[in-house]
Amino acid sequence: MDWLRKIPVGQYVAGNTGWLRNLDPRLKMAWVVMFLLTPVLAGPTWRVGLVGALLLLTLFSWLPLRVWWRSCCLVLVLALCVGVLAILLPTGETPATFSVRPPQELPNTLILAPSWNLLEFGPFHVGSIVLGPFVINRRSAELGLNTSTLIFTVIHSVNLMLLTTPSEDLVWTLRWLMAPLSWLGLPVERISFQLLLSLRFLPLVQEEFQNLLRSLASRAINMRRLGLKATLSLVISVAERLLANILLRAEQGADALLARGGLLLPSEHFRPITTLRGRVSVLNLGSSFLLLLVLGLRGKYGAL
Repeated sequence: MDWLRKIPVGQYVAGNTGWLRNLDPRLKMAWVVMFLLTPVLAGPTWRVGLVGALLLLTLFSWLPLRVWWRSCCLVLVLALCVGVLAILLPTGETPATFSVRPPQELPNTLILAPSWNLLEFGPFHVGSIVLGPFVINRRSAELGLNTSTLIFTVIHSVNLMLLTTPSEDLVWTLRWLMAPLSWLGLPVERISFQLLLSLRFLPLVQEEFQNLLRSLASRAINMRRLGLKATLSLVISVAERLLANILLRAEQGADALLARGGLLLPSEHFRPITTLRGRVSVLNLGSSFLLLLVLGLRGKYGAL
């Protein structure tokens, strides 16, 4: 029943192995933003390349295998299922457009008709595939590919950053990024402190949810014998208990904070700015150069 701990999605795992832990959190945030934004309006080649690059980055990050392989397999299965579902679902066909004037009157104009082949490589091409009531054409294949690759890159890139970055470093990074907003009078320190508390409560929510599942499993409740109405009532009761336990934990955290004086510490207290030296600075410089190179390649080869 400890499957939530075995699949650490969105949780920091302490350790000394892996060069990703030594990377500056601001660069990690920039890489995650790159994985989130560059697939937008990008072609299938760039999307598949991002998935391959993310898998290679995970393999050669020198993180322990037990830390990331379960969550990576879970995200892969989820992306593949959603992609296959998007491929099999019917898609609306775009009506073909024809020129009003005959082609003989346009001798110097090249008219390109849209190709609906599933795969086309020189003289070799594969048309639509019919599987009973399902028709797989180029448009449905592109939709499934775009959906599955986007799900994997978004979830796994963020999860990889959260696995190797403490919550204090994340808050310090966001505080550094939001520093110009303090000139407008926004309470940046208070916002970053609230974000830190929210990140701290995520493992507590998972723990409460797992305890409720364990209590249901220990009572050997048979959902089939309960019926639809009783099962729905049971689900609502479990959700109410989960919300009550989370609110109780939040109240206990607030009481503990008030008992300590309710002192709001700045984000630099958790992660002071230090001078980077040696291999860490070389790693950050190399990562910055590689990020600029990837952005240049996106502008040249990643368009539709």
